Amino acid sequence: MLVQVVKSKIHRVKVTGADLNYIGSITIDEDLMDAANIIEGERVQIVNNNNGERLETYTIPGPRGSGEITLNGAAARRVAKGDILILIAYCYLELEEAKKFKPSLVFPNEKDNTLT
Repeated sequence: MLVQVVKSKIHRVKVTGADLNYIGSITIDEDLMDAANIIEGERVQIVNNNNGERLETYTIPGPRGSGEITLNGAAARRVAKGDILILIAYCYLELEEAKKFKPSLVFPNEKDNTLT
């Protein structure tokens, strides 16, 4: 039996931009993606702590060390610059493997989204 578990989480990052005219997705500083074990194109759930919105999209790497967190396309309507987000990626594991699995959890600096 497979169960879905949290694979990766970037906890409390600040939105740095919203680009309605881009084709879609979320742009994330590649350093944050690496630290959380999230890859380009991976599906992520976005939880907006400021307004309660939840949505899903895919990831695009942003410049390393930039702290960039930009919502693109239609998702840009569901955030405001400065909102605090939680980004979560999930995976499916066999039950016994899931019991031992430890997710990659990242807690960046909330001022500039950099790794501390």
